Amino acid sequence: MMNIIMRKRLISIASGLLLLISLSAAHAVDKKQKDQLVKPMAGPRATALRVTWLYISPDLHSQKISKVQPGRELVVAERSGPWLRVYANTDIEEEQSNDTPIFGSNDTPPPISGWMEARGIVEESTPNGDEVLMGAAATEEVLASDPRGPVNAARTAHLLYRRLAEMFPNSPLAPKAAWRAADILWQIQKADAATLPSAKERSPYLRELMDEDGLKKVIKMYPDTPEADMAAFDLIDNKLCGSWQGTEKCPEKESEVYEKYAKEHPKGPRTAKALYEAIYRQSVLVDMYKADGNDGKSAKASAHAHELAAELKADFPTADYTARAAALVFKLDQGVPVYGIDQP
Repeated sequence: MMNIIMRKRLISIASGLLLLISLSAAHAVDKKQKDQLVKPMAGPRATALRVTWLYISPDLHSQKISKVQPGRELVVAERSGPWLRVYANTDIEEEQSNDTPIFGSNDTPPPISGWMEARGIVEESTPNGDEVLMGAAATEEVLASDPRGPVNAARTAHLLYRRLAEMFPNSPLAPKAAWRAADILWQIQKADAATLPSAKERSPYLRELMDEDGLKKVIKMYPDTPEADMAAFDLIDNKLCGSWQGTEKCPEKESEVYEKYAKEHPKGPRTAKALYEAIYRQSVLVDMYKADGNDGKSAKASAHAHELAAELKADFPTADYTARAAALVFKLDQGVPVYGIDQP
C-alpha cells in the first residue's frame, strides 16, 4: 500500500515538473516571437503627424488596410512618387507592454505593410525633422491639458517625443524629448494608480507603483543634465506614502527623501521644489509632535524647517517655492498650525 502511495506522489511531482517546464518553454518562445514581431525592419524610420490610412496599393481608391495613428513607428520599405510603402506597428501599444501577462498569447499582430501618402510623414532624412516632431509633440501636450482637447492627446505627445529621441538621437532636442516622453507616461500611470483603492495605502509597496524604466533610461542616457534631474525627481513618487494616516513616520521619511534629492541635485530645476516639500513636512511634524505632547521633537522640527528655508532662500532667492517656504515658517513663528485644525 505504501509503495502505491509513494508511486502516485512521484507521478504527481513529475507531472508538475513537466507542466512547469512546458509553461516556461512556452513563455520563452512567446517572448522571443514578440521580440521578433516588434523589431523594426531594415530601412529608414519615420512617423506620421496625422491619422493616416494604409492602402493595399498606392492608390486612394484601393482597399484600405488599417489606420496609422500619429507618432507610431514606421519603417520605409519602398517609394513610388508621393507614396510610401511602410511597415507600421498599428495595433501594438508599446507603453502597455508591462501589463502583458506572464504567459501571454501568440496573437500579437505583426507589423502591417501597406502604402500611405507621404504627406505629413517625418522621416530620418527630413530637414529639421527633429524640430518638426518637437513642435507637433508640444502642441499635442498643450491639447492634453485642455478639457476640450482630443482624448488621446497625451499618448500622442508621448509617442511623438519618443520618436524624436529614437530617430534623431544626436539632436540637441533629444534629451528634452526623451524626458517628456517618459514624464508623460509616468503622469498617465500616476493618474491611473490614484483611482485604485490601494492609492490610500500608507506604505508604497502596498499600492500600484509606476513603471520606472523610462525615467531611469533618461538618467542613464543623459547623465548630469536637467532632464536627468527632473527624471530623478519624478521617481520620488514611488517612495511616498499614499496617505499619512496621521502618523509621523510618513512625513519623517518623505522629508529625508526630498532632502537627499536636494543634496544630490543641488542646482537642478526641481531642487527648489524638493527643499520646499521637505520644509512643508518638517512644518507638519511640528504640529504632529506637539499634538503627541513631544515638545522637544516639535522644537527640533521647527528649527530644521527654518534651516532648510534659509538654504532655499540662499540658493533660489527668486523662486516661488522660496516665498511659499517663507509663508510656512511665518506660520510656525506665529503658532499657526500647518497640519490639522486651528483651535481658537
